[in-house]
Amino acid sequence: MSSLSLTQAINAGLRQAMEDDPKVVLMGEDIGTLGGVFRVTDGLMKDFGSHRVIDTPLAESAIIGTAVGLAYRGFRPVCEIQFDGFIYPGFDQIVSQVAKLHARTHGKVRMPLTIRVPFGGGIGSPEHHSESPEAYFVHTSGLRVISPSNPQDAYTMLRQAIASDDPVLYFEPKRRYHAKGDVELNAPLSAAPPMGAALVAEPGTDVTLVAYGPLVRTALDAASAARADGISIEVIDLRSLSPVDYAPIMESVRRTGRLVVTHEAGKTLGMGAEIAATITERCFNYLESAPVRVTGFDIPYPPSKLEKHHLPDLDRMLDGVDRALGRPNSQTGMED
Repeated sequence: MSSLSLTQAINAGLRQAMEDDPKVVLMGEDIGTLGGVFRVTDGLMKDFGSHRVIDTPLAESAIIGTAVGLAYRGFRPVCEIQFDGFIYPGFDQIVSQVAKLHARTHGKVRMPLTIRVPFGGGIGSPEHHSESPEAYFVHTSGLRVISPSNPQDAYTMLRQAIASDDPVLYFEPKRRYHAKGDVELNAPLSAAPPMGAALVAEPGTDVTLVAYGPLVRTALDAASAARADGISIEVIDLRSLSPVDYAPIMESVRRTGRLVVTHEAGKTLGMGAEIAATITERCFNYLESAPVRVTGFDIPYPPSKLEKHHLPDLDRMLDGVDRALGRPNSQTGMED
């Protein structure tokens, strides 16, 4: 067992995948000599060579398009999009080609392509560096979309993504890059939870709180704070955004009767809307109150000095829990 930051865990996952399979190649801007803007690929060009760790021009559509060609030829390319807000020049390649080639060819063409996307806010970056575009890709059939919240999952889920024959969008919570945790580097992938599985991060009995990526840590902090008030929150780490593993969420809601979903992206047509609608359809008779969404606002991402007001924090999550429980909250006022 090793203590690694999330960044180090991703680096270790890439290294292990490259050692396991000579067809794994990395592509992206500044990922070679520099080791990536966040140093995720640090040392990999030195150890594996510039033919497997490829510094590309600043052209996301070309990165994805080249990776499609490599996948056609039997490689397993791993692309790095330097920041979330820069993925849009490659958007057409992803939704028009990457997502559809397998279905379009009736399964004759596999697309084992992994696209790493540092995403979310909280690091004080300028415009285009702190977005949450995951819902665009969840909406597109043919793509897997996952997001780890801790170093162990970052390591394991990345290896699973690279080994998958499906195209995978791998959203990395960059404000958790320096968070450390124990990582079992030598455990076989077959012993790890599937990358499509949602997991209970904290058991509870009063409210189900669903989060993913950067907000899982905040949700766990909210559960700890609520415990002091005698409220038991069950935190579910979604891990896979497409497909969603609804079984643990339904099992939890059938016990708690209340659901809160949180994410950094805007509320409209986000993951919270989809999960709230699905749980309402499937668990309506178990719900004690309407599902609650605690999200970013439906605005362009604000300047960094204002992002703390935009991102769901512990207080906003606890307010969402109060709304689900029918306690005094920001909508009803303190004197209910």
